[in-house]
Amino acid sequence: MKFISWNVNGFRACLNKGFEEFFKEEDADFFCVQETKMQPDQADFKPEGYYQYWYSAEKKGYSGTAIFAKHEPISVWYGLDIDKHDHEGRAITLEYENFYLLCVYTPNSQRELARLEYRQEWEDDLREYIKSLDSTKPVIYCGDLNVAHEEIDLKNPKTNHRSAGFTDEERNKFTELLNSGFRDTFRTLYPEKIEYSWWSYMFHAREKNVGWRIDYFVVSDRIMPKVKDSKIYTQIMGSDHCPVGIEIEI
Repeated sequence: MKFISWNVNGFRACLNKGFEEFFKEEDADFFCVQETKMQPDQADFKPEGYYQYWYSAEKKGYSGTAIFAKHEPISVWYGLDIDKHDHEGRAITLEYENFYLLCVYTPNSQRELARLEYRQEWEDDLREYIKSLDSTKPVIYCGDLNVAHEEIDLKNPKTNHRSAGFTDEERNKFTELLNSGFRDTFRTLYPEKIEYSWWSYMFHAREKNVGWRIDYFVVSDRIMPKVKDSKIYTQIMGSDHCPVGIEIEI
């Protein structure tokens, strides 16, 4: 099965920048989207053969997630069932016979780390949520997780040490999650490979490949052997992020 995840930085804008062509070309079983920045009825995209699940933020033009799935789930959950986290459209869970699929857009800690404290609360609650899913069946967790885990995951680690997405606090929370029985698929398969999934729109960052790897597929330890590949589609434009994906026998 093929899974893809992409922070599109505005779904309607990305539709005009090659989204549909990439979607058709890849023909994934599951296509997860973050930062849709829209309500479900604001775009005309109804790919044949897919079920659609949208979770929009209450604030218009902000955040939001969606999943396009070829396979009908047993059940669908929106949010974490925790009120303080469930107003920004940040998490969708699909349940299948052999696994859960969780699509997430992690809150950014923002400039001057204005939202770092809230981000820590989110991480703790999400980790408990994922562990509770994992106690029933394995989890495939993907999305824009807004953290570069190790120094290899961004071009300039030294100058970004206290930048949002590379604070010790955020990195440690990701480590805590992995230590709870999960694997970063890309780094597990490619321990020394340097590829990024996000580039600033400023300073010709993408042209110079001054980027960060902040988009992930994380899976339960016990299904990591089933992951055949973990990809970063660095050549795909249309957003400040590029898509990431896995192929897994599940």
